[in-house]
Amino acid sequence: MPMTSSLDRNSLALEKVLRRFESRVRAIGGRFGLSSVELDELFQEIRIRLWKALEDPGRIESLSASYVHRTATTAALDMIRRNRGDDMRVPLDANLPDPGPANPDRQMEGRETAQRIEGALSRLDDRRRPVVRMYLAGYGHKEIAGLLGWTNGSTRNLLYRGLADLRAELAPRDE
Repeated sequence: MPMTSSLDRNSLALEKVLRRFESRVRAIGGRFGLSSVELDELFQEIRIRLWKALEDPGRIESLSASYVHRTATTAALDMIRRNRGDDMRVPLDANLPDPGPANPDRQMEGRETAQRIEGALSRLDDRRRPVVRMYLAGYGHKEIAGLLGWTNGSTRNLLYRGLADLRAELAPRDE
């Protein structure tokens, strides 16, 4: 009987995890209106992301449902942006309540909040700003590190300090 290499065992463990969460991933694909070909591409992208994200592939079997869910959602959104362009709108979950007619006061408040956040982001340190922006856009610190070509430790530190700076910038000031 041939011996199974650790790479084969890790691959089998990854496939086992994907089978365990297959219905969840399919539901995410359905929510975003993915075709069967796009759904296959989503599964492949999730495999790659989970494999890369785990420094110790032996931990694959202990992945939580929330981690796989977030990875699947992020991968689906990235795939949609890449394949369909930014001008396409992603369908919202049908269970969300209808917001009703627009409230002008709430719209103004939303614009003012967005301007406050944008102003606070612009005052962040140049190295912290892109990390915080990417985090607010839904990327995890390991994804950010990979995309920026930085170490996980540096990215985590910059994110932690950048979010603390952002909180301090947005905190109400006693005058």
